[in-house]
Amino acid sequence: MALVLDSPEINRALKRIAHEIIERNKGIENVVLIGIPTRGALLSARLAKILAELEGSSIEHGTLDTTMYRDDLRGSAPRSLGRTEIPAGGIHDREVVLVDDVLFSGRTIRAALDALAEHGRPRSVQLAVLIDRGHRELPIRADFVGKNVPTNRAERVSVRLLEIDGNDEVRIEGRA
Repeated sequence: MALVLDSPEINRALKRIAHEIIERNKGIENVVLIGIPTRGALLSARLAKILAELEGSSIEHGTLDTTMYRDDLRGSAPRSLGRTEIPAGGIHDREVVLVDDVLFSGRTIRAALDALAEHGRPRSVQLAVLIDRGHRELPIRADFVGKNVPTNRAERVSVRLLEIDGNDEVRIEGRA
């Protein structure tokens, strides 16, 4: 397993993404972060903390389960539903930043866009990912990327986060 990012590198990537979100949106006043469970939700909470520290004001964040909107789960083992928690201020006419750990085929993000539409009409939807590994099956790209990691389809990107895995790291499994 090849180490791609360690804990300090993950923190630096999240800080850079936070600065890019501030720059693109001219602050965080109208921004809401929505994390895709499980690790995207944890990264969203971390980004919210970093953004609050940088801007001196809190930012709303929540989670969005995409399970019921997936088109690629037929024939797969059943999955338990995750939590959807839309912030009290809602998403209508807000700058929504979807946060996920790895961008691969784009199908999770397509499902997230469908799920998000059930909760309101954002002014814009932006995408922040810790890792972009390529191999898109849909015309989806991230606005904010922690690291681009070229992979082959047989490899697996493993994101481990302190809150549930006991440590922070990103590894590629199956690389020779």
